[in-house]
Amino acid sequence: MEAPIEPVFYHKLEIWEPGAEWEQEEEDEISELLVSNLKRPQDIPGNKAGGLPGVWARIGAALVLLAVSCFLAVRQLQSKGHSAESVGSVATPVSSHTHPPGVFHHSAIISPAATCSHMGRELLVAGGNVVDAGIGAALCLAVIHPHLTGLGAMVWGLFYNSSSGNSTALTTGPTQALAPGLGLPGALPALHLLHTRFGCLPWSRLLVGPTMLAQEGFVVDAPLASALATQGTRGLCPLLCHADGTPLGLGMRATNPKLATVLRRAALAPTPDLTGKVLLSLLAKDLGLEEPLAWPRPSLEPALQLSVPQGILFTTPSPSAGPELLAQLEAALRTPTPSPAPCPQHLQTALISSILATVDNSGSTLLLTSSLNSAFGSRYLSPSTGVLLRNLTAESAHSAWACPLILRGSLDDTEADVLALVASGTPNMTTVMTRALLSHLLEPQTQHQHQVQQEPTENPSTCGSVTLLQAAAHAEHAHVSSIPRGCCPFQGL
Repeated sequence: MEAPIEPVFYHKLEIWEPGAEWEQEEEDEISELLVSNLKRPQDIPGNKAGGLPGVWARIGAALVLLAVSCFLAVRQLQSKGHSAESVGSVATPVSSHTHPPGVFHHSAIISPAATCSHMGRELLVAGGNVVDAGIGAALCLAVIHPHLTGLGAMVWGLFYNSSSGNSTALTTGPTQALAPGLGLPGALPALHLLHTRFGCLPWSRLLVGPTMLAQEGFVVDAPLASALATQGTRGLCPLLCHADGTPLGLGMRATNPKLATVLRRAALAPTPDLTGKVLLSLLAKDLGLEEPLAWPRPSLEPALQLSVPQGILFTTPSPSAGPELLAQLEAALRTPTPSPAPCPQHLQTALISSILATVDNSGSTLLLTSSLNSAFGSRYLSPSTGVLLRNLTAESAHSAWACPLILRGSLDDTEADVLALVASGTPNMTTVMTRALLSHLLEPQTQHQHQVQQEPTENPSTCGSVTLLQAAAHAEHAHVSSIPRGCCPFQGL
């Protein structure tokens, strides 16, 4: 029996408060001055109790104390005034220079939904690391983007740990059936396992925001509204429908109280196994199963890697498309004049997966991608859980949509750049990712070959309507961007 994996707190972000160190040093100097003035009269020769010199000494000490009190009061007022001007902002270092959009001092997150990017940032502000932020945002997307992801989805993750230089792959486990045509839900225990190993904040803290969204309601955004208008509402009522069966439109509010209940129970589960059983026990009742046919078996394992002249590439193992991606990249980079691969002639452009990326200025990076295998998955909406299960077909056994990629510069260079790419939009993802990375590597650089640009620019590195997210660490800053530009909201600090 294997020993349980102990938590690894690889890197906890510390929020630096501007002026805090200066104020502390200043107060120390003032305290030292005050103490020395209070002691000095006792050292004066002839300073007798009740004598005139002693009286003047006490008066002098009182004046010093009054002056110091006035000074501290003024400082306090100034501090409050500064705080009032920055309500709702984060105490980040004051900088005399500005950054292009998507470049931050400490850390950043990018996802398809502004609400979820904001939720990830809140976890960073609370002292969480990129793993906490990514998991919180993924759970948020599971609530507000049920057309692409959810607790019933399959999840793949790729985490690069800048503290150890290692990269770890997350998988929900082998494809299994809960019932004919319905895939076993593994997202919740998989994300819990990732948090157990690398997270920093309490597991329950990560579920607070998603639970509130499910309980109190979330606004139907443009991607979800478009999917509802295109795909219809079969099997989705009453969650995403009006009373007459028509789909909710852009800007309307939806609630999922059953899902909120599942998330509350999952927040109390001490282990990933119990987290999965919380959901499966309810699904078994809905489907009329005496007991679940299988249990989720998520795993964390070393990522696949490939050494290239520019550094080391990391991706996810089989049954994802990671091995195929590395094979294509290795073949392309071995040619005398490598060039981006042409776009496939018959490229499916319908979005089938949800993606996000988080990165900090040290290079620690988390990429997450999940899918229900088709829009709204199986369209089986569990009455007891509010969860849509993914559809299970022969084609879905191979996760061709999953091949997140991280390029880390030479391990001998402790300040090497880190570049991460994750894409959504087509099952033929390996060609798209190969093209994207080669476009980056072959792009002319003005400062240093293969460095991440200060301001990522949109380039023809994707095919069709594919969405590509880029996260990078360069020059002690965190960078995030997307292609097409503006498709995915980002936040940082």
